[in-house]
Amino acid sequence: TDYGSSLTVSLPAALQPHQPFQIIVRYTTADGPAIWWLDPELTYGNAKPFVFTQGHSVCNRSFFPCFDTPAVKCTYSATVKAPAGLQVLMSATQSTYVEEEGVYQFYMEYPVPAYLVALVAGDLVHADIGPRSRVWAEPCLLPTAISKLSGMVERWLTAAESLYGPYIWGRYDIVFLPPSFPIVAMENPCLTFIISSILESDEFLIIDVIHEVAHSWFGNAVTNATWEEMWLSEGLATYAQRRITTETYGAAFTCLETAFRLDALHRQMKLLGEDNPVSKLQVKLEPGVNPSNLMNLFTYEKGYCFVYYLSQLCGDPRHFDSFLRAYIEKYKFTSVVAQDLLDSFLNFFPELKEQCVESKAGLEFERWLNATGPPLAEPDLSQGSSLTKPVEMLFKLWTTEPLDSIAASSVDLTKWRTFQTVLFLDRLLDGSPLPHEVIKKLSECYSSQLDSMNAEIRIRWLQIVVRNDYYPDLYKVRRFLENQMSRMYTIPLYEDLCTGTLKSFALEIFYQTQNQLHPNLRKTIQQILSQGLSPLPAIDTTAVTTDTPAMVLEDKVSEATNGAISLRDVNVSA
Repeated sequence: TDYGSSLTVSLPAALQPHQPFQIIVRYTTADGPAIWWLDPELTYGNAKPFVFTQGHSVCNRSFFPCFDTPAVKCTYSATVKAPAGLQVLMSATQSTYVEEEGVYQFYMEYPVPAYLVALVAGDLVHADIGPRSRVWAEPCLLPTAISKLSGMVERWLTAAESLYGPYIWGRYDIVFLPPSFPIVAMENPCLTFIISSILESDEFLIIDVIHEVAHSWFGNAVTNATWEEMWLSEGLATYAQRRITTETYGAAFTCLETAFRLDALHRQMKLLGEDNPVSKLQVKLEPGVNPSNLMNLFTYEKGYCFVYYLSQLCGDPRHFDSFLRAYIEKYKFTSVVAQDLLDSFLNFFPELKEQCVESKAGLEFERWLNATGPPLAEPDLSQGSSLTKPVEMLFKLWTTEPLDSIAASSVDLTKWRTFQTVLFLDRLLDGSPLPHEVIKKLSECYSSQLDSMNAEIRIRWLQIVVRNDYYPDLYKVRRFLENQMSRMYTIPLYEDLCTGTLKSFALEIFYQTQNQLHPNLRKTIQQILSQGLSPLPAIDTTAVTTDTPAMVLEDKVSEATNGAISLRDVNVSA
């Protein structure tokens, strides 16, 4: 019942084969998983209500009647009426607005799968940031968005076009959404959705937007026909993203970001076990399983490693770029399966087909697709050693006994790139709990430095604080959670707090902050807080002041995924 039911329409017997016909379905959309309504208090401006949709993977069936499968593509048009003062946007190539009637008209002239139909409405203003790009955001966020992205998107689009051919969607606009947006970014054609929280983390913003740019070719133009082969979109988009970053920022930066993601992939592998079926590239979807549950690092990073391996078979990545241009041209506006990609690859490179590269022992294409476990081969990241070696050296200094605190504390993290710092902190997280002397010295050396850094860095330091029960810095955990409304910056900390001895501390913070959280996020945190409580303790609401709203924990907790896997390591861009 969570996924709706099919609507069967019997066609008239007199209808001739291939004769055009029209079906009109009159319907009302109730609350559904695709549609997120926000009260003004859940926006940055606190002035006007806000609504957005998120269709990936199978949610848009709750938005409008559709063939909710990536195998089916169509054009669409929409008429939207909204109150004065609310700006409405959709993932469409054309739009008009009749102010007197408050009516917007949208049209997407190219065929897209249902999950890429998207709508947003709220207190949004815009600014042009390039010849074919503008940014939309709440008024208080617009100056920051402009300063971060002005001129950049055109640079990335131009680099992508030089690799993979013309950008076919016309405009590439970006809308920044309130922190309730459930993922980091979504590649809706013509209008990328991205969470506003990422604006403070420059390098993550760059990577996330470039990833969505890459989807314009891989995912939107050519789409995986089944959710069981999501890597056809995500693996190829990740490969294209890294080709674009190499062209615009150099190989060292690309290798650093790749090392950070592959570290996370191996961390996830340890937690899941190497024989877990979700680590396959061709995953079998059991009936009733939401495809979004397969949005894991294997989809992205194992898929990327396979695509990278294919590129290496060509000897020169530019030859592989030429193949991908031909692949896009052949299959654009259609949906494909893995065999389409691999057959096209071998036909494009007949010399590789003659060498039977698809059957090379230990690296068979079929094994790449259907074997569990880590990638069969990983990229050479030696070009990033100037950025990754300092991380490895510092980590070794802090984890080698006896601790040489003078040498370890001599490194100034403020001079590092964000991805260097998060890679270092992630490795410390992996080693936690650390000896008390080490965590104490780490705090003395870095805590004040990290306070002024972006949220991607701060949350990792705070997770280290929590996993090591380092009480002197707990007030920073409270302060961070009191100012965060985003899933990506709250769930990991609540999970760590509830895994250890600090559940009462977590409950106290949640009592104070729950009203600033979206109901969906509030429910998830309630489930985390409920884990292990049997029977659930009664909450004395008479002892709770009006400043600390009462919360009732749910009697039944839905089956939760392993938080360390699903939330700490997967910063999901769809």
